[in-house]
Amino acid sequence: MTELSSLSYNSKERNSLSLDDSGYSGLVLEKLSLSKIQVGDTISITKDGEEFTGVLMPRSQVGSDATHIIIKIDSGYNIGLRLNHESTIRRIKGGTRKRTTKVEDSMEKKNLPRVSILSTGGTIASKVDYRTGAVNPALSAQDLYDTVPELRNYANVHAKVIMSVLSENIAPSDWTNIARKVASEIKTGTDGVVIAHGTDTLGFTSAALSFALQNLPVPVVLVGSQRSSDRPSSDAAMNLVGAVNLATKADAAEVMVLMHAETGDNYLHAHRGTKVRKLHTSRRDAFQSVNEYPLFKIDEDSVKELHPPLQRRNLDRKIKLKANFEEKVALLKTFPGIEGILVDKFVDAEYKGIVIEGTGLGHTPDNLQLPIKKAIDAGLIVAMTSQCIFGRTDMNVYRSGVELLDLGVVSCEDMLPETALVKLMWVLANSKDTEIAKELLLTPLAGEIDMRSEES
Repeated sequence: MTELSSLSYNSKERNSLSLDDSGYSGLVLEKLSLSKIQVGDTISITKDGEEFTGVLMPRSQVGSDATHIIIKIDSGYNIGLRLNHESTIRRIKGGTRKRTTKVEDSMEKKNLPRVSILSTGGTIASKVDYRTGAVNPALSAQDLYDTVPELRNYANVHAKVIMSVLSENIAPSDWTNIARKVASEIKTGTDGVVIAHGTDTLGFTSAALSFALQNLPVPVVLVGSQRSSDRPSSDAAMNLVGAVNLATKADAAEVMVLMHAETGDNYLHAHRGTKVRKLHTSRRDAFQSVNEYPLFKIDEDSVKELHPPLQRRNLDRKIKLKANFEEKVALLKTFPGIEGILVDKFVDAEYKGIVIEGTGLGHTPDNLQLPIKKAIDAGLIVAMTSQCIFGRTDMNVYRSGVELLDLGVVSCEDMLPETALVKLMWVLANSKDTEIAKELLLTPLAGEIDMRSEES
């Protein structure tokens, strides 16, 4: 495990806090109060003849009850215990206040690059509030230095919280907001931008920024965390430090996603923003390049190029911002038994485009052809991607594909479905002519289409 490997819990750095708003009530609160125990104290619990030792953690007030208590054991994991009237709680020692070193802007190190870290609400750039148990965004460079002290060795950090949104709630209007904030930071002369983002829709946002931020002079790196920062297996610190290294050292100027490359803490991979997908729900190496190679390998302090970027770092380059997205675009996955009324609903709702996630090389059941024709006749752009993870669409191989092409369906080559969705939203917001929009959809702009990738 490297020195950057994880941001793990250290009981010696816990704040000892009162039981106000701790989430405890009833029997548990009564026992804690009698023993004058506070959140953050190390305690011993005897229950049914067994003894458990750990640090008292707060409980969420949502769904809490009067009989369960949460402690963090030496392994770093939290456990819940159900108490009864015979259970006893003993205070071993109180928590101690964490010491922090004040970092003033005037004390920035002149020999270090400057990096802007923008938080959108993901836990990667957040800190745990041990009074409430909440994970809150790091509001300043001081918060980030306190959470990940190693950062002070790599860059002068300028941190801003631009929103605090769970990534599943991110909307296209948020992409516009993020893109504008990134452009503003770049215009101040920063050496790179890091965006802390939740992992659920990280690939959508990275694709959106890849189209919205054109002619980039410096890298823009999106980074997330699969494990929260108070878990011993957290990837938060290593990912964040790696993202800062990538943003300041890589000879590249494009949008990238940086995450663990394998389950251990040996190295990280940077992926092209339009060619990356979350392929696992919880593994630390969940993000992988699809139909593309990773661009960089980050190992300790080194940033090694694995595949040429779209363009090199150039501080004289002037960024172009095209950050509007048409929200009335849908992603529709075909399945056995799908009914054409689903397509009709989008037409009736005055949608502007539909990206179909078809089977194989780009197919749909025959019963969708008439609704698709009606949609195209109504002025919608209908595009085809594949449900397969790898490969590309080729609608000239089988009859159903050829018939869809004849109807006017646009084959999206090797674009990922989510990238095609985002690009169609962007294309429709930046082009008033349908034919020009179709042409732009199939024009490689940010590495989203590779005409040389494997066909089947």
